[in-house]
Amino acid sequence: MSLRHGLLGLLAEGPASGYDLARRFQEVLGQIWPAQHPKIYAELGRLADEGLIEVDSEGPRRRKAYRITEAGEAEIRRWLSTEDVDHTMRLQSLLRSLFFWLMEPDDLRRHLDDEARFFADAAARYRAYAEAKDRGDFGDSPQTRSMRITIEAAVRIYQALADWAEWAKTAPK
Repeated sequence: MSLRHGLLGLLAEGPASGYDLARRFQEVLGQIWPAQHPKIYAELGRLADEGLIEVDSEGPRRRKAYRITEAGEAEIRRWLSTEDVDHTMRLQSLLRSLFFWLMEPDDLRRHLDDEARFFADAAARYRAYAEAKDRGDFGDSPQTRSMRITIEAAVRIYQALADWAEWAKTAPK
C-alpha cells in the first residue's frame, strides 16, 4: 500500500486534516502500516498539486482540512481494481529469527517470551476492537464493514506470530 492511496481512501470517508489522518492511520492500522506526520503532510501537498484532493476548509493556525476530488476517487478506485498487490512483508522479528543461533540460550528464551507477549497483547487489542465493531459500537457503514475485515486480518496475523514465538521456544534444535 502506498501512503498516497491510504490517504485517498481515508479522505473518501470525508474531509480531514493532516492531524486527523495521522490519528486515523494510528487508530486503524497502528503497527501494521505506520504513517508519520511529516510524510502525511508532504503527501497531502503532492496530492493537492496533482488535483486528487483539495482544501475543504481552513481553521485556526492555518489548519487545513482536505477533501477528495472526483479525480482522487477515480485514482483510488483504479488502484484498488487494477494495480497488482505488493505482498512484501517486512517483519524484523522474522529477520532476527534467522540469526537466533547467535544468541545465548537464556537471552533467546527471554527474547521469545517478550515476542510472544507483545504479539499476544496486540492480537488481544485488535480482538477487543473487533468485538466492539461486532456489537455495533461503530455503526454499520460500508467503511465499518471494510475496517472489520482489516481488523480480523490483524487479529489473525498477530495471533499467528504469538503462536510462532511460543513454538520457537520449544523448536527442535
